[in-house]
Amino acid sequence: MKLKGVLKTVCLVLAVGLFFSFPGKVSAKKIVLKYANFPPAKTFPCVQMFRWAKEVEKRTLGMVKVETYPGGTLLGAKQILDGVINGIADIGCLCMPYQPGRFPLLAGVDTPVGFKSTTVASLVLWDLYRKYEPKELSMVKVVTLFTCAPGQLMTKVPVKKLSDLKGLEIRTTGATKSYIERLGGVPVAMPMSDVPEALQKGVVKGILSSLDILMDFKFAEYCRYVTILNAPTASFAVVMNKKRWESLPRYVQHVIDDMAREQAEWTGRYLDRHCKESLEWSKKHYGVKVFHLSKEDMDKVIKLTKPLIEAYIKKASAKGLPAKQFIDDLFKLKKAYEEEGI
Repeated sequence: MKLKGVLKTVCLVLAVGLFFSFPGKVSAKKIVLKYANFPPAKTFPCVQMFRWAKEVEKRTLGMVKVETYPGGTLLGAKQILDGVINGIADIGCLCMPYQPGRFPLLAGVDTPVGFKSTTVASLVLWDLYRKYEPKELSMVKVVTLFTCAPGQLMTKVPVKKLSDLKGLEIRTTGATKSYIERLGGVPVAMPMSDVPEALQKGVVKGILSSLDILMDFKFAEYCRYVTILNAPTASFAVVMNKKRWESLPRYVQHVIDDMAREQAEWTGRYLDRHCKESLEWSKKHYGVKVFHLSKEDMDKVIKLTKPLIEAYIKKASAKGLPAKQFIDDLFKLKKAYEEEGI
């Protein structure tokens, strides 16, 4: 930890100690924060939630207690933002692509820019948010931001070259529908819970998603082939009700603010490690094979999907947003982080 960070931590600990030491009117009542999340507890958005909750409790010396609600037990996936704004939850983790059009500037991060690392994507997202502070999140306090891992192709039949994808039915989300279409595949939208049966019956021949699902959801049992595409990510935001944020003691606010970028990086590094573990597990238990497209094919992927970036710029610019500068900054940050070896 850097010296500046150590000094901050020491000061915060002393502040909390003083808070507890004053008698009389100063209340030492615990602060309870309700944190809503939508996916199952074992998935990475909830893993990061549990880590954040534990760290906040530790760094406030137990003054803050975070109650976590995974699996949509408090708010569903598309209810998170409004649920936090309306005070149903104090904090919520939302997936921005689940609400198309609601995050017009930050949506640029989820265009096909070719992220190879979740850590790089998450730090780029955080840096861009800090620079632009888009109005789309102005109604809440942003606690942290991160992305899922870059999408890869997992299939029942081998896709060794780009032409092998032509005509294959691939389960996608709304955000990656156009991406698969432009590469020659046939996108099929369906809930993740329906995918195993669809794969078994041949309704779909594969899925475009992050590699963690091979192990976490046992998709390696159905998809014995992986093709590396480094397809678009999906951005997540952890947000807090503004009134609740303003009610917190300053030292608690400092703890949460100091963790913001750290949490983005921690989540990215966790997921990068977890995807590698998932792939190795899949190779060991199911003999999953991994294919890398030729340079010629990867150049085709970039060329075929570039219009999706251009469409984002046109659409966001029409709303008066600095979309072109946003994308230029994205690529500069991406290059800088990749050169650092992150």
